[in-house]
Amino acid sequence: MEGAVFRLQAWFVGHVQGVGFRYQTVQLAQGFSVTGMVQNLADGRVYLEAEGAEAEVQAFLEAVQTTLKGFIREVQTRTAFDARHHAGFTISRAVIPDKGF
Repeated sequence: MEGAVFRLQAWFVGHVQGVGFRYQTVQLAQGFSVTGMVQNLADGRVYLEAEGAEAEVQAFLEAVQTTLKGFIREVQTRTAFDARHHAGFTISRAVIPDKGF
């Protein structure tokens, strides 16, 4: 698929809202060649999308899990190769309904 990038979707379960999770995730993203977003879900989880080279995205996810392990009880992920959806890495301020898993 021409123009496709590796895309990771992750849902973090645990004490992940109200603890700076999204802010720290954006700070971590600055150390990687990834684009995407992080967002609170209405059900108390945090949703993350990251795009880029597969190894870079996987290393970013590992850094998030390592850095924030005290808040995370479970992580569910989905991956695919897809068109790029993001130009940078941002926090989405809106709380959205469940997007999967």
